[in-house]
Amino acid sequence: MASLKWTTNDIPDQTGKRALVTGANSGIGFYTALELARHGATVVLASRDPRKAAEAAARILKEVPGAKLEKSSLDLASLASVRAFATTQTDIPLDLLINNAGVMAPPKRKETLDGMELQFGTNVVGHFALTALLLPSLTPAARVVTLASIAHKSGKLDFNDLQSTARYNPMRAYQQSKLADLMFAFELQRRLKLAGSAIESIAAHPGVANTNLFHSPEHGTLISAARRFMGVLFDNFLNSQPSGALPTLYAATAPEAKPGGYYGPQGFQEMRGGDVGPAKVAPQARDEAAAAHLWKVCEELCGLQML
Repeated sequence: MASLKWTTNDIPDQTGKRALVTGANSGIGFYTALELARHGATVVLASRDPRKAAEAAARILKEVPGAKLEKSSLDLASLASVRAFATTQTDIPLDLLINNAGVMAPPKRKETLDGMELQFGTNVVGHFALTALLLPSLTPAARVVTLASIAHKSGKLDFNDLQSTARYNPMRAYQQSKLADLMFAFELQRRLKLAGSAIESIAAHPGVANTNLFHSPEHGTLISAARRFMGVLFDNFLNSQPSGALPTLYAATAPEAKPGGYYGPQGFQEMRGGDVGPAKVAPQARDEAAAAHLWKVCEELCGLQML
């Protein structure tokens, strides 16, 4: 499929659909939630911080009066939180599951509440567990959209040190987590197809967008200032947050989006652009044996079996 000038005006009517967006309080997640609500969907704003979820809901309602919103507390860095959240969703049909939330390159190694390296535990295992627990609630024609990154191209799965305990490099751990996210999306589609399910798994990436990932206070004054400066450059020369959400929205709603597909902006090095099209996939992301092994590892880490 060639790239196309696809905009939010092309989003089909979402009335009657229910969508869950993780990390919906800011960045790409917020603009994804906003546009889905604007087009009629009931949107579950899943956020670690209930106060920020409420603030996001207020922003959406200001722009889309009458938007149908649900606010939920979900901390992907805690499997207990993921399980507790899932119990609130039992038997409530879900048409879109958007695995958007993420952690990017904390300078020092941190762990989830379950003892996993923060990026791998949140970006990968947290979303794996969430998908597994919500799978029974997904409608027959549902879509699961998982956010990857152009950073996956430099990623490598180190099965001997997935938790970066022997050596921690912030960006290397992030690249590994995003590679794992893309491999998860592909493997999920393969398993859904094998199971005879019509549910679709699709991946997307936002290019390089000026999100709150570039403004975390934990990086210290100097680095935070540098990231704020780079954020201005990203906003001016690379992708804005609304534009960064377009590939996600395309993957979630466009009839043309293919199951097992991977979509992103088509500008320079896939970093920005109003066009949406197939994204480039690194060879290591196509390794089906590694993906199956990763799946098994995730099942063991979260104590859940899926497909």
